Amino acid sequence: MGRRLNPFLSMILPLCLLAQIAQDPAELRQKLASIQGRLGQVDQQLASLKKRRKGVLVEIQGISLQRDRARAQVEGARLLRDQTQSEVQLIGMEQERIQGEVLRLQGDLRKQVRWMQALGPWGDLGLYITFKDLEAWLVRGRMLAWARLQERKKLDQIHRLQGDLASKEKTLRDVLARLASEEREASKLQAALRLQEDHLNGFLDGLQKDEATQKQVQAELAEEAVQLERLLAGLLGKPKGEAFEAAVAFPNLRGELPQPVEGTLAQGFGEHLHPRFHTKTVQSGLLIAAAGSAPITAVADGKVVFADYYQSYGPMVILDHGGGWFTLYTHLMGLDLAKGQVLKAGESVGAVGDTVDGPRLGFEIRHQAQPQDPQKWLKRKYR
Repeated sequence: MGRRLNPFLSMILPLCLLAQIAQDPAELRQKLASIQGRLGQVDQQLASLKKRRKGVLVEIQGISLQRDRARAQVEGARLLRDQTQSEVQLIGMEQERIQGEVLRLQGDLRKQVRWMQALGPWGDLGLYITFKDLEAWLVRGRMLAWARLQERKKLDQIHRLQGDLASKEKTLRDVLARLASEEREASKLQAALRLQEDHLNGFLDGLQKDEATQKQVQAELAEEAVQLERLLAGLLGKPKGEAFEAAVAFPNLRGELPQPVEGTLAQGFGEHLHPRFHTKTVQSGLLIAAAGSAPITAVADGKVVFADYYQSYGPMVILDHGGGWFTLYTHLMGLDLAKGQVLKAGESVGAVGDTVDGPRLGFEIRHQAQPQDPQKWLKRKYR
């Protein structure tokens, strides 16, 4: 008899892709924990947003954050589904192994029974003539007793394996029920994400056609720029004992700084017409298009003097490099640093977050609050 595939396993084959190796549960748990962390960061940003004065930028950021929240929930639901599919796959593989073992034991048992039937209940007891024949018969008797013991062991093992198989069947039914529930939840979350994306795109499309709102956006962006300059001016006025002293003076690093993240230039330093808002804005640094969650590193040794959610910049980190020099990292995914931490060049600042135009890092270099063109400071320019 060939090996027969379990009917529950056949039912789920297209879903769990048995051709692939089961995913590592520990790795999936780690990914789920990371998504929970992202959700926590989004919720913190939404809470911070409620404290800000209402305006177009606040509304855009709120819709964008709700979209990011929905995205994280969809990704979490997908990972939960993947985890359950892996369970289904592993249970199915274990069922196949048990079925194979049962078939092997049944085959061995059939051979053993046929041999005992051919031998008869007494073997060749009636044919012995000499003592030597009797001795051979006793040996045969001991062999029969041993064979019967082995037969009983095999039967017990088959019964135990069949019990294991029934238990696996029940577990599989429970896991399949959970998988169906997770599929429904994932479908609902995906629909919610589409609604959030449509809401954001509809709002931005309306903004493109509304000249009055565009002027309001421009005014809000200009006000944010002024407030950022005030923030930096306040950082310059800190007590002398708190000032950071670098081993190498920051001006000596001009043209030698590493890129803070791998990516391409989305918007350079200077005045630009915003592609979505159709407003003239002054870019006080670089806007770098990068992969979502891409690691961001400090370009030089520095001290964290600001790590918080700031206006439409989102999560922002400012490093003090001494002598009135600062680097700013904006639109981060979240905040992994705390004020007062000292970083070496190349150490992690955070990860690239999302904007309405996709994953971006805002990177600025300032001296005495005045913006500098970062391209002139980088060893390898962004293209």
